[in-house]
Amino acid sequence: MTQAVEKVTSVVQAGEELAGFIQQHPKLWVITGAGVSTDSGIPDYRDADGQWKRPPPVQHGDFMGSFPVRQRYWARALVGFKAMREAQVSGAHKALAALESMGFIELLVTQNVDRLHQRAGSKRVVDLHGRADIVKCMRCDYTMMRHAMHSQMATMNPYFAGLDARHAPDGDADLETDFSPFKVFDCPRCGGILKPDVVYYGDVVPPARRLAAQRGLDNASAVLAVGTSLMVFSGYRFCRAAHERGMPLASLSLGVTRADPLLTHQWRAPLTPVLEQAVKCLQGTEHT
Repeated sequence: MTQAVEKVTSVVQAGEELAGFIQQHPKLWVITGAGVSTDSGIPDYRDADGQWKRPPPVQHGDFMGSFPVRQRYWARALVGFKAMREAQVSGAHKALAALESMGFIELLVTQNVDRLHQRAGSKRVVDLHGRADIVKCMRCDYTMMRHAMHSQMATMNPYFAGLDARHAPDGDADLETDFSPFKVFDCPRCGGILKPDVVYYGDVVPPARRLAAQRGLDNASAVLAVGTSLMVFSGYRFCRAAHERGMPLASLSLGVTRADPLLTHQWRAPLTPVLEQAVKCLQGTEHT
């Protein structure tokens, strides 16, 4: 399969070309990343070259094995998560939901944990890395809504609840202070460690979730990566599998991706206007 040649194109041209790709391959397996949510005000971790532009997120083993790490995590989250919870869907979210309603999306797999695709109206979604609005006990599997946990911690930590800092990815905040006084809220049922129901670095995607994504890929005609560098293997693995099957593989993003050598189509352009242009071009051509 011929490798994609990166082109500098106008938004209109990129949207028209994307619409043509979708018409040719009307059962898309879509994978999205942080770039889809930056227009919603949620920062991302990587720059256009796919490099870290801030410290990497917490590791699973560090979170589980260190109480000071959990103190720091939850204190910062108490300040930063409000921005994620109150984020509004972007034009990119809405355009992808529109493509699904028009019958062009077999499955949307998102690496984001913000649930904005669902709020935009997408229904065929796999949250590959989980969801940040739920916390789960690592001992007894008790679950609760994260806002309820934050309410408890705000009562327990009025000083930290009153702080302000710049919002960071995944509901974090750029807050540096003495975190040792912070009181962490533990599982109300067994006293175990509560953790957001998301896949941290060093953790693994639950098998049922991975298999759901794989089944969608089995039924798809092509892959479209949107707003993701695909640097994380849990997402890249599906693109590699698609390439090995000879499936068309396209990317719409502002920067490089790990899958660049595998791509058959590539547009480095702003997500929202290109997706909106593609939807405009496809109106009246719904796929059934």
